[in-house]
Amino acid sequence: MASRTPEQHSRQSRIAEMRRADQARERRNKIVAISVSTAIVAGLVGFGAWVLIDQKQDEKKKEQDAVAARKSPVTGEQTWDAAKLGRNHVQTPVKYEMNPPVGGDHHPRWMNCNGDVYQNPIPEVNAVHSLEHGAVWVTYSDKAPKAEVDKLAEKVGKTPYTLMSPVKEQTGAIMLSAWGKQVTVDSAADPRVAQFFTKYVQGPQTPEPGAACTNGLADK
Repeated sequence: MASRTPEQHSRQSRIAEMRRADQARERRNKIVAISVSTAIVAGLVGFGAWVLIDQKQDEKKKEQDAVAARKSPVTGEQTWDAAKLGRNHVQTPVKYEMNPPVGGDHHPRWMNCNGDVYQNPIPEVNAVHSLEHGAVWVTYSDKAPKAEVDKLAEKVGKTPYTLMSPVKEQTGAIMLSAWGKQVTVDSAADPRVAQFFTKYVQGPQTPEPGAACTNGLADK
């Protein structure tokens, strides 16, 4: 067997060195790729955890705000003794002491109050029955700006156990009523609107909690 010449030996050594260098580079590239991938995954996991924590904190704050709203009195709110408000079902006219009424004897059939917005006046005796079921009734007079009425209609439309209708003869531009409760506001942005909804939609004042707000009387 012929022996390798110094030139061949040198050439093979260079090839081997180049292979070792390529292998080392491949190993470095793999290490870098793995490190980058690990960092990205860790970053995504960390970001996801941060988002989850932030969401939970936001949910917790909303619940705390809701609890505070339910416990705090609504500024300017009028209250009637629920025990003195009649709850008989009648099919004759009823004269209420307040306008809009917040309770009293009423028709056996309730107004639909599943976020229903009525463009025309509705029978008081049916609306009062809705209040008995835990609904909040939003009413407005001709004094209420159309923009405010539209904003309130949007809010009511998204909120079960609410209804809205015009009441021309009421004293305030915008009034919110629940069973035994009522407040007057000037705009949809008044924070008492959200507080009243939070506190009294199916709130503790409800004589018949869980009763239906559908399959009642609809707008004519």
